[in-house]
Amino acid sequence: MRRLNRKKTLSLVKELDAFPKVPESYVETSASGGTVSLIAFTTMALLTIMEFSVYQDTWMKYEYEVDKDFSSKLRINIDITVAMKCQYIGADVLDLAETMVASADGLVYEPVMFDLSPQQKEWQRMLQLIQSRLQEEHSLQDVLFKSAIKSPIPLPSREDDLSQPPDACRIHGHLYVNKVAGNFHITVGKAIPHPRGHAHLAALVNHDSYNFSHRIDHLSFGELVPGIINPLDGTEKIAIDYNQMFQYFITVVPTKLHTYKISADTHQFSVTERERVINHAAGSHGFSGIFMKYDLSSLMVTVTEEHMPFWQFFVRLCGIIGGIFSTTG
Repeated sequence: MRRLNRKKTLSLVKELDAFPKVPESYVETSASGGTVSLIAFTTMALLTIMEFSVYQDTWMKYEYEVDKDFSSKLRINIDITVAMKCQYIGADVLDLAETMVASADGLVYEPVMFDLSPQQKEWQRMLQLIQSRLQEEHSLQDVLFKSAIKSPIPLPSREDDLSQPPDACRIHGHLYVNKVAGNFHITVGKAIPHPRGHAHLAALVNHDSYNFSHRIDHLSFGELVPGIINPLDGTEKIAIDYNQMFQYFITVVPTKLHTYKISADTHQFSVTERERVINHAAGSHGFSGIFMKYDLSSLMVTVTEEHMPFWQFFVRLCGIIGGIFSTTG
């Protein structure tokens, strides 16, 4: 009785077979069929290799949300060389909260030569080339994020003998400021506190000493993170008049970076540049110097490196092999 039930069950299962087998005596091979099979297997191999390369690759995902952190301090990293002696200039920050941050809190004034040595000029040329390529091909920034290249690459030391006395001042270091709009500036005279803001002792400096030609080796906001080359790194401006103003209008965007090599909270920024000669008779008012007016964006960007999961790769691979096999068959 059990054997009969088993035979009936097996016969029922055989009737449900959606893949009936053809006896080998009815199968005939041909040259055209072999050619199609060879093409099919070659195509499968090529597509499998391509799919595996896609599986190995990663991409950057950008997400945006409102920045709710306004209580912490913002770090400004500075490395600027001005073509004036250190005793003639002063740098500080004044924000919208009327809070003054003096340069003595974290900046170093170092007498240097303004003209670069041959090795330093090559470093500057390389940095400017990277900047130009980043402006043309924005996807290169994703490559820098994933590679976590150490940046900024510091300016190399002079390889030639410094026989002439220093004619410039390198201002480098960092400052901590409030997370509100502010103005970092380098102008004539040292900064002194004032009940209505602040002032600079510019009256003690002769106008013939004014020269705000400058080179920005590095300017960034927040934590120093590998893989970020900032827009103003490598910038050089030459003043055509002793009474000239250079202005940089900067929008700072808080950024959270999460890659397989690094995870950090930092800031990116965009900048608009303007320069003009101060001529009160012609209606061009202001003060000689370098002024960097920054403002913080209300949006925060989260950059995450993502990878294709294995199950998705397996499903895509099965689809490729099964699809080609069925189509050629």
